[in-house]
This record gives sequence, C-alpha cells and structure tokens, in this order.
Amino acid sequence: MQESPYKGKTGLRRLANALRCSLAGLAEAARHEDAFRQELALAALLVPLGLALGANGAERALLVGSVLLVLVVELLNSAIEATVDRVSLEDHRLARRAKDLGSAAVMTALALMTAVWAIVLLA
Repeated sequence: MQESPYKGKTGLRRLANALRCSLAGLAEAARHEDAFRQELALAALLVPLGLALGANGAERALLVGSVLLVLVVELLNSAIEATVDRVSLEDHRLARRAKDLGSAAVMTALALMTAVWAIVLLA
C-alpha cells in the first residue's frame, strides 16, 4: 500500500504541510458541503455573540467552544460521507449506518450547543 508523501516530514515543513492541508479541507467543505456552510454562517453570528454575552472566560469558552464543536463534528461527518461514497455508491446497510451515525453525531453536537447556550445564558 502506498504511504502519504507527507509522512516522515518533521519540524516547520510538517507544520506548513499540515496547515496547507487543513486550509484546503476547510475550503473544500465551504465549497461543497451545504450543511457546513449553514453551520459556518451560524458560527459567524454566534461566536461574536458568545464572546459578548459570556460573563467571564469560562462562559465565553463554553459558548464559543460549543459552536466550534459543531463545525468539527460536521467536518468529520463530511469526511465519513466522502469516504463511504469513494468506496462505493451502492446502497448498502453499512454505508447507510456510517452516514446515519455521522449525522447523529452532528445532531448531538447541535443539541449540546443548544443546551450549553441555554444553561449559560438562562441559569
């Protein structure tokens, strides 16, 4: 099996490659994933709001962190979906399960974000 050409690089070169790949991933998600774009728009609204509404550092971290967690989980869900589609476009119960589990993870992250915002702002 062929190994990634980026394996074995160290130091600043590895960091530069990792940054480039990360930015490319964010650009791909923004370009091709509707749900990520919607959640990114939500984050653009909620992150500044969370920074303004949090009474202290811990509250601001909870509010902002819960929003960013949704983006992280959506990126992982999109990666799962892309991998499943790369392997086969056939309708298979395990492919469906993988996609449904990824979707459930996003839903759970959104529920967590909602709960955090409600607890911090209403308690």
